[in-house]
Amino acid sequence: MDEAVYETRSGRGGPGGGSRVRLAPWAEGDLDLLRQANAPELMTHLGGPETEERLRERHARYVALSDTGPGRMLSVSLPTGEPAGVVGYWEREWRGEVVWETGWTVLPAFQGRGIATAAALAVAALAAAEGTHRYLHAYPSTANLASNATCRKAGFTLLGPCDLEYPPGHPVRCNDWRRTLAAG
Repeated sequence: MDEAVYETRSGRGGPGGGSRVRLAPWAEGDLDLLRQANAPELMTHLGGPETEERLRERHARYVALSDTGPGRMLSVSLPTGEPAGVVGYWEREWRGEVVWETGWTVLPAFQGRGIATAAALAVAALAAAEGTHRYLHAYPSTANLASNATCRKAGFTLLGPCDLEYPPGHPVRCNDWRRTLAAG
């Protein structure tokens, strides 16, 4: 995938009430962005910040996923090129079928501008274009009000609460949000 620009008409990001984001495949040079996304205030609902060793391991998985799939991890930046966050989608088995799962992080300086919604919409479009799975799911913690609002704004349907572990060994009560990507 080449770099892509996606614009949404929802949010408060600029003229016309939309936010524009640029998505690029995760690359070796994105480790510092991952470190910024590892801030305590951004990892509250994900078990807390990771060690440098775990970050490097996750970075290597992100690079590999973006190179070989299935799915992609992407850096999110403003049209000016300023890094703003992380978004991605990957395969997961869920209730007897393989679906896409998505997740995102927007750096604190860029929150409240519709960037997460634009990134979630862009990822949904990319996952749909692959034509592989019918559904894209997001599983934000029930306590993560911002991510739950992003799901709603990005056209996901709330299916209800569920229990997951993230990271493994850390139980979390989540909401199961689903967006239909294709008929069938």
